[in-house]
Amino acid sequence: MHATSLINLIQNPGYANAKNHAELRSYFELSKSGIEVEGDGLQEISFGEFLVEQGVVDRFQLFRALQMQDRLPGVRLGEAVAAQGYAPIGAIERLYERFAALQTVNV
Repeated sequence: MHATSLINLIQNPGYANAKNHAELRSYFELSKSGIEVEGDGLQEISFGEFLVEQGVVDRFQLFRALQMQDRLPGVRLGEAVAAQGYAPIGAIERLYERFAALQTVNV
């Protein structure tokens, strides 16, 4: 699937009211088959992107979990990933602990 078709998918009227519209778009911009985004210096990473980098989910699975979050306010991303059967909740919780322990730099 090409970047333009992914962006068209996101721009579909069904996504116009999505609470995390910008976040959904950023996942496809960073995808290997999508638009390459280059940045200077350090960049903040979301937990969803961390799950992709760890190989727990692929970008499509992450997108599906984000869709679930839009439909069910209050559901955490890890819960959505586990509910869809992509990884056990215990593994997600351990990964979140590792993610939360990552060192950050205040700029």
